[in-house]
Amino acid sequence: MGAVRFATIGTSGICERFVEALAEAQGAEYVAAYSRDLERARAYGEPRGARLFFDDLDALAACEEVDAVYVASPNAAHAPQTLKMIAGGKHVLVEKSLASNEREARVVFDAARERGVVVLEAMRNLHVPTFAAIERAVAEELGPVRLATLRFSKVTSRMARLRAGERLNVFDPALAGGALMDIGVYCVEPAVALFGRPETVRALAVTAPVPGCAEGDPCDTADLAGEALLGYGDKIVSLSYGKMSDDVLPSQVEGEEATLAWDQTSCPVNPRVYEHEDKGMVFRVEQAPFRPIPVEVPDNDMVCEIDDFVAAVRGVPEALAARDRFERVTVDSLAVMDEIRRQVGVRFPADLA
Repeated sequence: MGAVRFATIGTSGICERFVEALAEAQGAEYVAAYSRDLERARAYGEPRGARLFFDDLDALAACEEVDAVYVASPNAAHAPQTLKMIAGGKHVLVEKSLASNEREARVVFDAARERGVVVLEAMRNLHVPTFAAIERAVAEELGPVRLATLRFSKVTSRMARLRAGERLNVFDPALAGGALMDIGVYCVEPAVALFGRPETVRALAVTAPVPGCAEGDPCDTADLAGEALLGYGDKIVSLSYGKMSDDVLPSQVEGEEATLAWDQTSCPVNPRVYEHEDKGMVFRVEQAPFRPIPVEVPDNDMVCEIDDFVAAVRGVPEALAARDRFERVTVDSLAVMDEIRRQVGVRFPADLA
């Protein structure tokens, strides 16, 4: 099999970063760009090396010169566009969040299995070598885990525009937007990957009315920041996320024998283990000595998810097993996010279908 030939749907900054990663990945080639406007597709794709341009999704799905499609449109379009690509026999790498809710994700994965193609969520913080190191440390070095905290908040310049009354895609429930789907997902999915689907979910959020909603619109509330507790019986996992403030604390998993911490939840780096020392009346341990876990991560960490996806497309058994595992993580994570949104009063059109 030659290089996997990719098309992109979308022209956002994350799509540009993906195309840059494609140039670094092994066995992948950028060949086509889609936009609703053909000239925009050409203007985006041509300088980046694409040779095919589309403004028709059916034509892209039918194109025999494209093997795989990277979907980076607004969240609400992910499932419908992915299903169209699957029907055309295309493998699909879908930017997070893969779908608006759990129900949509199950439909997508069922269709992919029936058509015999690979669908993978581009959840980059699960595919970097650091996450594999985190998993090993949790399994082998911490003892029984009792608490964990995963956190990611950063201020967005769009907040000022939202406050000024502008309706923005990233905060628009009609497009399955909001802080949870854009930022919180980086916390939810590692938690589910590490510990599975929780038994209980408790959530609170900072919300705001969506500008321009008609009276009685059920999708009239956007989440801007939030916290959730995931209950596992013998452990509790805390999630903190938002687009209104900058979180400067590390994420961590606390076991009875040691604590594992790392920085940058969206792209985990600098993992380190603090071993427990029984010294009696010592209450401040954050300055205790730690053991770093050396890990190298590419400058553009999207290379890692592309490599895993391409390996699955090529039928590498280990990559297909990982694909199956990450499918379960995606579905279970969306179930968690569905419950968080239910509790805080954020609804999407897909929830009402």
